Amino acid sequence: MSQPVVVAHLNESCLGNGREGENPGGAGGLIEVRTRDSVERRDLYLSAPATTNNRMALVGAERVLELLAARGRRCTVLMVSDSEYLVKGMREWAPGWEARGWRRKGGAIENLPLWQQLVAAARRHDVQWTWVRGHQGHARNEYANDLAVRAAREQHFSDGAVPSGFLQWLTAKRTQGAYLDYDADAAFRQQADRLAAGERFALR
Repeated sequence: MSQPVVVAHLNESCLGNGREGENPGGAGGLIEVRTRDSVERRDLYLSAPATTNNRMALVGAERVLELLAARGRRCTVLMVSDSEYLVKGMREWAPGWEARGWRRKGGAIENLPLWQQLVAAARRHDVQWTWVRGHQGHARNEYANDLAVRAAREQHFSDGAVPSGFLQWLTAKRTQGAYLDYDADAAFRQQADRLAAGERFALR
């Protein structure tokens, strides 16, 4: 039996990121899984009362991979994020850090425990990481951003992966004149087909 094919669009938020004091943050993910006849979509969102954008990017990605692992099967996964810190870290930095005993030439590794947890979670699947420019009208990235911002503001969590509101969100955006020609299922199938065929995704 072939592995499930999953595309996860991730985003993160930290209200007041970089300012002094405790800044609340959130992470959001739209998880799409190919089924026999259609696309199953789930949402994930989580929050922290004092954090950074970078920490939320790592925590959100790790949580998505752990939830997929809880299904009991190894998955073929494309993780899509507008966080260069996350994507470049997993594609370029973390393999070198791990090979050197989790050390880097320039000093201590920021957020080291979170990187280690994410690398361990990624090993449970066949994962690719790719970057998308944020706030450029990419529907699934914008939706994940809305999940993350709302989680940061309201400081709430989903109970695992919950039924997605993406299609309702998309309908509301279309009433405002956005995404009129966007086919959500076709966009997923294009990525899923490339992933299943073993195609390598570029960094960006």
